[in-house]
Amino acid sequence: MISAVHCLVYSDDADAARAFFRNVLGWPHVDAGGGWLIFGSGPSEVAAHPTAADDGLSWSTGPHHEITLVCDDLEATVVELAERGAEFTRGIRDDGFGWTISMRVPGAGEMMLYQPKHPLAYSL
Repeated sequence: MISAVHCLVYSDDADAARAFFRNVLGWPHVDAGGGWLIFGSGPSEVAAHPTAADDGLSWSTGPHHEITLVCDDLEATVVELAERGAEFTRGIRDDGFGWTISMRVPGAGEMMLYQPKHPLAYSL
């Protein structure tokens, strides 16, 4: 039986990304050997999204994977993470499914942080 989800973040500066996860996000970690840190990121969910809108015209994307972080209070979390050095690439907005913001992960692009409006599967 599946017991967890293990996400991989590929970074041009893995040490900086690891420092971000450890120092900014404050995630607990283990050293798998040689400085390869594996972080406990809390409960997880997996969702399958379509690659095109129902009308087939308004938007589409190729198959891919995305990591999104979830919080209970987005405004408070943004303040806390900014105090720890997080860099946000856009402001908070209402995307329908929840309030979202994007933050930069060193060497690995952007990652969305959001406060969902929908029920959470990991709460079941």
